[in-house]
Amino acid sequence: MNGQTIGAVAKQASVHVETPRYYERRGLVARPLRSVANYRLYPEETAQRVRFIKHAQALGFSLKEIKELLALRAAPRAQCADVRVRAETKIIAIEAKIRALLAMKKALTRLVVECAGRGPITDCPILEALDTEEET
Repeated sequence: MNGQTIGAVAKQASVHVETPRYYERRGLVARPLRSVANYRLYPEETAQRVRFIKHAQALGFSLKEIKELLALRAAPRAQCADVRVRAETKIIAIEAKIRALLAMKKALTRLVVECAGRGPITDCPILEALDTEEET
């Protein structure tokens, strides 16, 4: 029976040995055959698939989105434009996160400027601002 053990897949993909199992449970990696000794024997292309998943995660794609990308890759009628639309949608989401992070940074910077860092904790302007209902 041919195939790679989970350790070999993990090593080739530079991931922890639990990663292929997790992806298997999430339906991103096909359930492997089992050896006579009941070891998982993954197809040769599994390490490449795991690397693809890790690269897509590094670009901000969720596992659900990655599953969709993998399905597109396997769909004979899918077009490159289908993938492009998903990438453009991800860019819009990333830009929204950046705006939200910048707003958080601005608010925290204002609070830090207001706080001298001295005095009793009961007079801390940062804690007082966090205690209020209004947006900072």
